[in-house]
Amino acid sequence: MSKTKGFPRELLKKSKRERLKYFSDFTIAHPRLVDTYEDLMRVIRRTGLGTLVLVFGPSGVGKSTLLRKVQRELIAERVPELENDRERIAVVVDELVGPDSGCFNWKDFYRRLLISMDEPLVERKVIYEKTESPNSPKIYFKTGPRSVTADLRFAVEQTLKHRRPVAVLVDEAQHLAKMASGRKLEDQLDCLKSLSNQTGVLFVLLGTYELLAFHNLNAQLSRRTINVHFGRYLLDNKRDGHAFKSALLTFQKHLPLKEEPNLLARWDYFYERSLGCIGVLKDWLTRALGEGLDEGANCLTDKHVEM
Repeated sequence: MSKTKGFPRELLKKSKRERLKYFSDFTIAHPRLVDTYEDLMRVIRRTGLGTLVLVFGPSGVGKSTLLRKVQRELIAERVPELENDRERIAVVVDELVGPDSGCFNWKDFYRRLLISMDEPLVERKVIYEKTESPNSPKIYFKTGPRSVTADLRFAVEQTLKHRRPVAVLVDEAQHLAKMASGRKLEDQLDCLKSLSNQTGVLFVLLGTYELLAFHNLNAQLSRRTINVHFGRYLLDNKRDGHAFKSALLTFQKHLPLKEEPNLLARWDYFYERSLGCIGVLKDWLTRALGEGLDEGANCLTDKHVEM
């Protein structure tokens, strides 16, 4: 991550695609991100099994950037261990998809989790039950596509025990709440807590404020979950206002254009339409840059940022 030095000037000789990719990949360590990262890392290092960590905030606040930063740090901390034990992985990262049927699909979740752990031949796994008879042994088996949820969960448990990651980071975890009743919401969390207990792996769920539905179900669930809030910048807070302007200025200096636009002069406009969320601001400026590059513009204009 960088702050205010600006982009490498040789980028101006690169293609539009390379310049856009540079800005798209560029991230900044703004105060909200740093504070939330430090809180989350502290929780991961100290939290015991059977306790779930919920990281929630508004859409576009930067949770995916936070996830990647935590992932890199957990890997970096364990490089010697990973080099000595090639079967181990430091962390597992998965992103939940919105269910087509309106209810969360555990079978799909387990299958995707196995793929995230680079488990080979997920769709060709053979789970068999062997029974002895007086005449001859019989083996009943099922292949991956026909296996039931319980079979896939067992496969996930065995793989997590074998790979021994520190944590499973689940992005877009609010999709877990897509169930028919409050009773089922409790079952969702109980299932993940059981998986944590069985495997010795901590589960961290990142998502929108919909995750609060889990925390408020009952007192027992509240005791077994730890909340980490990743909030947006608030305009009535002087420190927040300064941090937002600083982030906007940093993005301004890293737009790979011949002329630097004066985005800071309209910081209130950018704040209002991004709601103080740096992720929203970054996506917005990336789209504006793409529009400007397509037109061959030397600088972003009001037309580009107001599209």
